[in-house]
Amino acid sequence: MKLSSTAKEQPSEIQAVPLKHPWRWVTAVILLALLVWFIIGAATNEAYHWDTYFQYVLDTRVAIAALRTIALTVFSMLIGVILGAIVAVLRMSPNPVLQAVAWLYLWIFRGTPIYVQLVFWGLLGSIYQSVSVGFAEIDLQAFLSNMFLLAVVGLALNEAAYMAEIVRAGIQAVPEGQSEASKALGMTWWQNMRRTVLPQAMRIIIPPTGNEFISLLKTTSLVIAIPYAGELYGRTTDISNNLFLPVPLLLVAATWYLVITSLLMVAQHYLERYFSRGSSRQLTGRQLAALADAEGVPPRNVTVDNEGTR
Repeated sequence: MKLSSTAKEQPSEIQAVPLKHPWRWVTAVILLALLVWFIIGAATNEAYHWDTYFQYVLDTRVAIAALRTIALTVFSMLIGVILGAIVAVLRMSPNPVLQAVAWLYLWIFRGTPIYVQLVFWGLLGSIYQSVSVGFAEIDLQAFLSNMFLLAVVGLALNEAAYMAEIVRAGIQAVPEGQSEASKALGMTWWQNMRRTVLPQAMRIIIPPTGNEFISLLKTTSLVIAIPYAGELYGRTTDISNNLFLPVPLLLVAATWYLVITSLLMVAQHYLERYFSRGSSRQLTGRQLAALADAEGVPPRNVTVDNEGTR
């Protein structure tokens, strides 16, 4: 039976007209006008003391304080990640005693404000001067008088409580069938975690960990409660107290925080992209052409021939 020429004709292409959104442009213009108005007002307002801001934004004391802030953040985060992973394993342990210990740790450090914890660490030297361990007595004054070390410990212990839940959620998000398949292949527990579970869990762990790292950077401004004033906010506060000009020095601290946070956000983006490899199926041009050829509707921008895709 021969089909008519009308039946062989392909349907005409639909000419889709995109929707117009004029109010988007109106909103954008209004927001831009408000931003320009704020910038002009701030630039001409003498209360900001821009001369003092530009004088101290690249000051050596401020730059050194920024480096101390980064060191404080990195050390605290490293300890927090390691300790958090241990607490996460304890939470998932079949041993009820270990589960209770992990739950108690999380209850204490997530249930009290970080500022209160830092104040307590600063007062620890007035509570304990030494610890008696049977036949020996350990002097704690060297440790408890180091404010930087106390700041690292205080921030790390608090951060570990949140990292424990992040790690636990990431591990539990991996389907159990993955571990069962690894065991069927003869993998040990460590091989299963290293080759199967953790690579898949990292896609879930990395984004909130990056957010925690950025949040911890800004939380370092609270270590003045210990008191430790060598970090960025503490140093700019000391300078502003001497000058009786808090506003420009706050802007200096905010500028440094924004610069460091922006760099961390870029690093987080590339880390997320690295660990998300294989999470979504992206077909190559050759695969797309083969799929379209199998369905009988090849895409317009793909040419299928015997050698591949052009």
